[in-house]
Amino acid sequence: MKHPDKYLAKRYDTPNRSAAFTDAVYCKADATSADLNAAWRSLDPPTSELVPLVGEMHGHTNLSDGRPDIDTYFRNIRDLAGLDFAVLTDHDHGGVGRPALWEGNPSKWDLIKSKAAEFCQPGKFSTLLGYERDSYPFYNNLVLYFRDADADMVRGVRDGEITEQELRGLLARDDVIACPHDTYSLTSNADFLALPTELHTPFIEVISRGDAAEYMGNPAGATYACCEGGFWQDALRKGSKMGVIGGSDDHSGMNGRVDPAQDYPQKYPGVTGVWARENTPAAIFEALRAKRTYAFMMGERDGEMGGRMEIDFRINGHYMGEVISRADYRDLHVFYRVKADVPVKRVTLVKNCRNYVSLAAASELIVDYKQEGVCDCYYLRVELADGRFGWTSPVWVQEK
Repeated sequence: MKHPDKYLAKRYDTPNRSAAFTDAVYCKADATSADLNAAWRSLDPPTSELVPLVGEMHGHTNLSDGRPDIDTYFRNIRDLAGLDFAVLTDHDHGGVGRPALWEGNPSKWDLIKSKAAEFCQPGKFSTLLGYERDSYPFYNNLVLYFRDADADMVRGVRDGEITEQELRGLLARDDVIACPHDTYSLTSNADFLALPTELHTPFIEVISRGDAAEYMGNPAGATYACCEGGFWQDALRKGSKMGVIGGSDDHSGMNGRVDPAQDYPQKYPGVTGVWARENTPAAIFEALRAKRTYAFMMGERDGEMGGRMEIDFRINGHYMGEVISRADYRDLHVFYRVKADVPVKRVTLVKNCRNYVSLAAASELIVDYKQEGVCDCYYLRVELADGRFGWTSPVWVQEK
């Protein structure tokens, strides 16, 4: 890909026009398919030094409005779903007509903290502290994730609500990560088109059970009460640096597991994948802060991958969640690799909220030449043969 006129002729390319590939085709009489494949893959980044971990980041127990007790909740995620980490996110109000999480001595919040610590086994199964906070009018349901295992709950002038000043203070903290869900429904939406981007959360829950928040009309999403302004692409188009996580929002004890009693898409739970340095709460929180995350619909735990997706998405070696400068890279090497129990049906590279390149390949590298705006946004949408979807947090490429 050294032709001097490539920028005039193309916006994107593939490694089959690299000099090594062309030389193998035209100049090497004894070239083999292995030679061609080696030339094609010569631009791929090295295997990641990070490890992919999968966890449940949104679920409820009988401490608020769920069915399972707290021990069953963590055991089910660890032993039945086989996930690597978990967060319990019961409602702060503690269930209608019941004590709030902060009430009593010891309180439900004290119990949550003690049980999260009890079930945490660094290197095997990690737990983070969290809960779901009503935060009207900005975010009806705002899930908070804490770095510290002994964190205090976030309360304001009025429980169930939040002021602009309180929200700004919350988003400025480095020990808390906020993520809304049900952002596009009429009764509990967040309007990213109305909100200034500095009040946008760092994440959106892009998938739970049947709630796909990428864009209106997504086939993995429910069809009731959808409202413009509450979707991920609405936020991205406005310039938000918003990543994705997934969480089942399960209340029945089926966290991280396929529910055969439900139809598509609700039977598949949303989960979160992170690329972390190790399976510890600190490393997982660091990966979340960096937005090295992807979200997907978990499958049956009967194959080699255990129903998981592994999505590696990097641009010039930079991971999802990073902001890089085009001034450092004239050519963008957009790489992805997807692993799953079922075949990949389609991987779509989404650039600036439109389908840019779509391939039926589990792994590929695309060379992109064209900067379109001050900050271009790239992410992947993965569709598997069984109808499950996955999404990566973006890589943002700034003009300078």
